[in-house]
Amino acid sequence: MGVVGEGTRASPAPGAAWYTNWLATWTLAVLLFVGRIRDLLWRGRPRPPKGYAPLTDPQSSFYARRIYGRIHDCWNRPIASAPGPWVDVLERESLEGRTRATRALPPTGARRRCLNLGSYNYLGFAASDPYCTPRVLGALSAGGVSPCASRACGGALPVHSELEAMVAEFVGAEDAIAYGMGFATNSASLPVLCGPGALVLSDALNHTSIVAGVRSGGAAVRVFRHNDMRHLEALLRYHIAEGQPRTHRPWKKILIVVEGTYSMEGESPPLAAIVSLKKRYGAYLYLDEAHSIGAMGGTGRGLCEHAGVDPRDVDVLMGTFTKSFGSAGGYVAGSRAVIAYLRRHSPAHLYAAALAPGAAAQVVAALRLMRGEGGGGRGAAKVAQLHGNAHYMRRRLIAMGLHVLGDWDSPVVPVMVYHVGLLGAISRALLRRRVAAVVVGFPATPLLLCRLRICVSAAHSREDLDYALDAIRDVAEVAGIDYARPAGRLWGLRAAARRAAAAAAAALARGGAGGAEGGGHGGGGGTRSASGGGSGAGSWRGSSSSCCSGSASGGEAESEELSAAAADAHSCASSTAGAECCCDEAACACAGARAASC
Repeated sequence: MGVVGEGTRASPAPGAAWYTNWLATWTLAVLLFVGRIRDLLWRGRPRPPKGYAPLTDPQSSFYARRIYGRIHDCWNRPIASAPGPWVDVLERESLEGRTRATRALPPTGARRRCLNLGSYNYLGFAASDPYCTPRVLGALSAGGVSPCASRACGGALPVHSELEAMVAEFVGAEDAIAYGMGFATNSASLPVLCGPGALVLSDALNHTSIVAGVRSGGAAVRVFRHNDMRHLEALLRYHIAEGQPRTHRPWKKILIVVEGTYSMEGESPPLAAIVSLKKRYGAYLYLDEAHSIGAMGGTGRGLCEHAGVDPRDVDVLMGTFTKSFGSAGGYVAGSRAVIAYLRRHSPAHLYAAALAPGAAAQVVAALRLMRGEGGGGRGAAKVAQLHGNAHYMRRRLIAMGLHVLGDWDSPVVPVMVYHVGLLGAISRALLRRRVAAVVVGFPATPLLLCRLRICVSAAHSREDLDYALDAIRDVAEVAGIDYARPAGRLWGLRAAARRAAAAAAAALARGGAGGAEGGGHGGGGGTRSASGGGSGAGSWRGSSSSCCSGSASGGEAESEELSAAAADAHSCASSTAGAECCCDEAACACAGARAASC
């Protein structure tokens, strides 16, 4: 792909219209109000023993019971296969009819084969690989499952040193240190680097592991608005001039902390501008590449390669092995002096168990492929495939009228939902269509910025993406989250009218038989063609015959949960909305119904 310039955002960050914000706020207010009433009238609220303060936060407990608990089946879904492009999802008991929604959902024993859009398997290394898997098995045979000790106390293995040398070479640093846990890579390294007397300038959307790390170190922390370089520079100027609180002495050090790709936005920071600022004001730069290493840049070397920035201009490069490399753990790379300091002082290196031999061998094998060894260019092909898939997915989603965040090359593709009340319906509808995706709400995002997060992989074929896009299009139209569409999206009647018109046309073409194959659900269902293509709601996009044939695909359940307005839309069947579903007279038997439906 070559070096891609900064600012390669798929589209300007979309903002919700005023009525979308109003409806989302009103929905949340109703949920909170009803939850409070239930707490007053029922005794289901947990209470501490008399004389004791609550051990848990009451507000968090309320949110878990009354909002999260009603849709908690959309998270923590167990899987029964490797997280490849397709995954086996274990089905669990339904939440329907449960008086205590927060209770665990036992598995039923059934499995559902789903397209995997939830795993961070960016380069496709998570499943069995002809090059990596034999080397992992060899490491397990030689070193066992775990070293059962820290690196400092007998847990160091030759594969650890080999891994650290390869990571340093791959990212362009002098040295690197490997950790056994990705979260701890940030939370245990940052306190060592920024203690009392230091100033940390942290992006507002930084990961929780960064927040935990900088808070526990004792440094002063100031947050700048997400990717806002003017705000960052203003904070630098002000705090350099003011110095430390009370004493006004100069800061011992200033550390700017950003991410390479933000996991909930799919965006990258303007790295060249940040490097310019840190040089101008004498600050250090800490770059978290958990989601960008392996996924960004022409050869997968991360944001520095993607933005055309010399990696030596970034003082500390952090990344994880859990995303692109299909393993576990993380690393910190930088100068030899910095890495030696971390080896002496980082608690995750001194006291935590060392990285498992098999996990280390997996990363070593993946890095060899990325460097062009042993695979005949497989590493470069994976990166190119990932970027192509990300571009294709974004382009198609934007064309559907969805609010899509992020940069073109980012494998994280967030689709904005806004309404917390739609998260459960969208997640369940996609699962019924055999698409496993992640919906995200509070506290991972602000209350009114809920979203559907899609993770694209190099292992996905174009047919896989088309299958997912068909399902997302159908669900998005019924749910009414295609906010960039023209008039009619306010009340969601456009899609309902189109489905009703398609159902009427199909019924007339069959002599009023009820449309057992095509539109028998009368606008409430959304039918899928035999090839898994469009639905009754959106089949006008395809060939002229696609709106005349198909098989039922669980439309009744879809209509019950997502399209309550569809029942009132039958009166729209004679409107011009039906024109979009009319078929070519020369190619489709539905053409005879044109006059009646349009």
